[in-house]
Amino acid sequence: MLHRHARAAGTALAAAGLVLTALQGTGAAAPAPTPRPLSPAATLGVDAAQPQLLAAMQRDLGLTPAQARDRLTNEAAAGATAGALRQRLAGAFAGAWVDGTAAGTLTVATTRAADARAIRTAGARAQVVTHSLARLDQAKAALDRAAIRNASVAVPVWYVDVRDNSLVVEARQPAAAEKLIAASRVDRALVKVRRTNDAPRPLYDLRGGDAYYMNGSGRCSVGFPITRGTTQGFATAGHCGRAGTSTSGYNQVAQGSFQASIFPGNDMAWVATNSQWTATPYVKGSGGSNVQVTGSVLQPVGSSVCRSGSTTGWHCGTIQQHNTSVTYPEGTISGVTRTTVCAEPGDSGGSYISGSQAQGVTSGGSGNCSSGGTTFFQPLNPLLSNYGLTLKTSTGGPGDPDPGDPGDPSGTWKAGTVYQAGNTVTYGGATYRCIQGHQAQTGWEPPIVPALWQRL
Repeated sequence: MLHRHARAAGTALAAAGLVLTALQGTGAAAPAPTPRPLSPAATLGVDAAQPQLLAAMQRDLGLTPAQARDRLTNEAAAGATAGALRQRLAGAFAGAWVDGTAAGTLTVATTRAADARAIRTAGARAQVVTHSLARLDQAKAALDRAAIRNASVAVPVWYVDVRDNSLVVEARQPAAAEKLIAASRVDRALVKVRRTNDAPRPLYDLRGGDAYYMNGSGRCSVGFPITRGTTQGFATAGHCGRAGTSTSGYNQVAQGSFQASIFPGNDMAWVATNSQWTATPYVKGSGGSNVQVTGSVLQPVGSSVCRSGSTTGWHCGTIQQHNTSVTYPEGTISGVTRTTVCAEPGDSGGSYISGSQAQGVTSGGSGNCSSGGTTFFQPLNPLLSNYGLTLKTSTGGPGDPDPGDPGDPSGTWKAGTVYQAGNTVTYGGATYRCIQGHQAQTGWEPPIVPALWQRL
């Protein structure tokens, strides 16, 4: 009997540091009409948001049913607007975030006062600040380099805080933070040190559960089902296993093995499964039901995000910062996203999802789901790109994206490719710039998804 990965992925979903240790026509024929462009909400599959996901948002974010759906719609629109403004403002762009119960307010920061009018015209609130996002990101990169030689668990987290327009270093010992800052040689005026008592760590545990097992012992959770050519598998956390580590499923049936893994530095890995396991476009929802995945568009700061874990099930919160670095006892990882979602041991490697958009796999955190906590996820798009994986999605199109089908033989856009904001492609004789990072798929051709592509 074949075991569906939906059940393995759904039943075993957890988080990345939370291990309990997937016409032709004739020459005379008129060209087919271009499909009508999709709204941001339609592009991101807001209508595909399942009742259990909306219920978790209501519980954890204090929303009414209407507010939960409105929030997803507003977040989709905010991401598209912020992406377009980021390209327009170029080097002056200083970040964007959403606020309000239903994420009804988008703020876009800039270092040029003259940009305020264009920001307001686009429907966002303008905030003029001192430092550009590029400058703050460069300073953080210097801290990341310095941490290779000067990492300390006394300085567990640092990140760019776009709301505060600063590089924030959280430390249990301020003197250790000052040592790291001095070693990095960054402009001290860019940095704020905040005291914390948190001690983030990958959440390992050796209890059995509805997940997957590594070498018959430690337990983690499946992240997102993927394919690589004809191979089925899933994305998960790097700290769950090394290349060659064998896995068995939630039911202890032989499943596959880790093909590649990075930890520390990043926290990413993928597992190739045997023919008994089939990748499906779902993660596990409340009560074991399936929650559809329709894409991988990373959402802005302030957006809602929900996590599925084999220990704690469904929990939701908000995205606090992207491009965060965190030091665990095993070393420092960079480029993760910090959230207010709680998690516990056994949730490692599992899924973070906003509406129906895959966000990443859990890496670790502090606290728990009784008292609250902070968690970090490894963004999914870099993982997909690094290993050449295709996210399994459920869309209204003719089928799953074929990475080998360019869609337009004369253009450079290609289904299955992971695009970052700022990348340019050609399609149908026109040039487009990516405004939100995502993995391209059939049904998301540039002319019909202005939430993802801007025609030049």
